[in-house]
Amino acid sequence: MGTGLGHYIPLVAYLGFWVMIVVSLVKNPLYGLYYLMPFLPYRTMRDHFLIYPLGSNMLTILIFAVIIGAFFRGKRLPPSKLFTVWLIYAAYLYCSMWLGTALGLSRAPLWLNDTNFVTWKDYILIPLVFVAASLVIEDRKAIRNIVFITAISLLFIDRASLMESLSHSWAAFDENKRDPGPLAWGANITAAFLAQFGMFFWGFLPFLKKGRYKLLCYALVAATLLATMYTFSRAAYLSVLVGVFMIGILKKRQLLIVLAVFLMVWQAVVPTAVRERVNMTENSNGQLEASAQERVDLWENAEKSFLHSPIVGNGYATFQLGEHVDNLRDTHNWYVKVAVETGIVGLIITFWLLQQMFALSFRLFFKAEDPLYKGLGLGLIAAMASCVIANFFGDRWTYLEITGLLWVLFGAAARANQLMQTAPEEAPAQLAAPSSDSVNPYMAYR
Repeated sequence: MGTGLGHYIPLVAYLGFWVMIVVSLVKNPLYGLYYLMPFLPYRTMRDHFLIYPLGSNMLTILIFAVIIGAFFRGKRLPPSKLFTVWLIYAAYLYCSMWLGTALGLSRAPLWLNDTNFVTWKDYILIPLVFVAASLVIEDRKAIRNIVFITAISLLFIDRASLMESLSHSWAAFDENKRDPGPLAWGANITAAFLAQFGMFFWGFLPFLKKGRYKLLCYALVAATLLATMYTFSRAAYLSVLVGVFMIGILKKRQLLIVLAVFLMVWQAVVPTAVRERVNMTENSNGQLEASAQERVDLWENAEKSFLHSPIVGNGYATFQLGEHVDNLRDTHNWYVKVAVETGIVGLIITFWLLQQMFALSFRLFFKAEDPLYKGLGLGLIAAMASCVIANFFGDRWTYLEITGLLWVLFGAAARANQLMQTAPEEAPAQLAAPSSDSVNPYMAYR
């Protein structure tokens, strides 16, 4: 803005964490959740905290403060099988790390200087976000606020992504011009986040009734899709197409026609650099280009490793410690990595978790009468469809930056499901004292 104050933004944000930690513990933990949400994906902003005391742990501390503050006030989790699945999953992954130790593939997972233990600890922060959100989101107003703050958080990521991407000339595709993005882990990670939440708000959009909110949501979706396009991630492109297909099947059949037309004419309407990126899977000799060939080589090696121990795998977080093609530390397919590290048992728990997430989303979409809850349900279905596809091309699941906000929304969905089920019991009281909000759910977006 040219004021010179931008230098102080990280410090103010850091101090804000300490304020919200205190607020969460002594007053209202919901405010702490609201505050941390924009920082979940914005890793580059959080990295500025590293120069301050406990700067690298501010997010973790605030999440624990929200949970502790909620328990102090007697708040309870809504009923959901997702909590049980996560508890089983976390325990299994920890035991799986000891298997890796027994096989001589990793150190004992005991201390913060053990790579495998740190990997597990960072992953477990994701279900803790879900627990924190589920505890403190207790009513319809909080659910509405969560969706709104998610939109604001996405807008920040859109802005940062577009500013980085459009600072380059894209007359032709150039891998060296791809920026890591505001999530800090690479362009493909940012792309997975953008595709996922672009689809969430596209699914949420049909249930907004007021024109100005609808227009703002259209603008947010358009900005997100533009940012996704300039990440040059082929996996993200496919994720968007699948997300749009799901929305078309479940809500807007016209989208299926638009999707079919786009697939026929896309090479004529997308920028040249995007077309080059999509078409570079094979080189002029008909052979796979370097990144695609790397994936094939990794999967072939992973298959041999899986067959060595198909039931329980080789131990969670061990793949990153081995020697692989071009010194890569990831299988470039999350499902393959789950199979290699945790075996068939780990895959079963993983698919159980995904099934429960889809079940909760479909339940809200098909059974809720409130447009807010229906929009939340369809948005999560589209986001999950995008997420499932993205993970075929790399680990897009264990990054808090990608899925943190998604789990906040699932916490809201779990509470919405409970509110939806208890609503009939409250109907007599509402009928006795009717109001415009109670008889007309469309007034929710005032």
